[in-house]
Amino acid sequence: MTQKWLVTGASGGLGLALAKEVLAQGQHLVAAVRRPESLAELAAQFPAQLTVEKLDVTDIAQIYALACKHQDIDVIVNNAGGAMIGAMEEHTDADIRQQLDLNLLAPIHISRAFLPQLRAKKAGKLVFVTSIGGRTAFAGGSMYHAAKFGLEGFAEALAQEIAEFGIQTLIIEPGSIKSNFLNNIRWTEAGAAYQGTQLARMRDYITQTGEENISGDPAKMAGAIYNLCQQAQPPLRTALGIDAFSVLQSAYRNSLKALEAQEALAASVAIEGKTGFNPNA
Repeated sequence: MTQKWLVTGASGGLGLALAKEVLAQGQHLVAAVRRPESLAELAAQFPAQLTVEKLDVTDIAQIYALACKHQDIDVIVNNAGGAMIGAMEEHTDADIRQQLDLNLLAPIHISRAFLPQLRAKKAGKLVFVTSIGGRTAFAGGSMYHAAKFGLEGFAEALAQEIAEFGIQTLIIEPGSIKSNFLNNIRWTEAGAAYQGTQLARMRDYITQTGEENISGDPAKMAGAIYNLCQQAQPPLRTALGIDAFSVLQSAYRNSLKALEAQEALAASVAIEGKTGFNPNA
């Protein structure tokens, strides 16, 4: 079945790998990027399948203009994103806005812009590329995690709202990826107060050994995402990468252990005879 895809952040890393996979599968692709010239070679290779659109995902007007221009999208992949790392105190107001605009508000507005056309045809897939950082946190990533945790909550709630319209939601949680992600990390100016702390050790880990520990193959990940989007009933969440699986498995186990230790305390504050609020039970 021929599909028309929209992929944001398609000029590099996982986004570029996914663009190549979609085109290799014979599908049509709208690649939304800040610098269209970065895809000139790919456009020349696939002139009949690839449309390159200039898009700043933090510009709401541009998002809605793109949705008006392309009314026949089947698969929307919210892939654009980026991290800024440093102590919360070291972030400027502009840093905070940038992380939330790019990693959280952009995919929210893209979803809002394209949902009417997906509802109208009662079909389609919304894909959110989050991160293992959308389910567990590391020192130095406070605003990145705030955005990615928020995006996961948004996507999970949205999935329940739109499933009855035939629209499926996929949350992709990659671990490390062999790309320019590490090189593109923005760093706060390190303050003296955090020298020798867990945050400082995290900085050292990323800058000194981060590259050699990367395990995710972007082409293989792109193939996995494409295949997930061909499934009749894809899972809501998919962890991609050996590090994603191990980190999330450990986080889930620790969270469950901590929760179960609180069972008696949780029950002790209940009103007798009341079962509580659980609309999804």
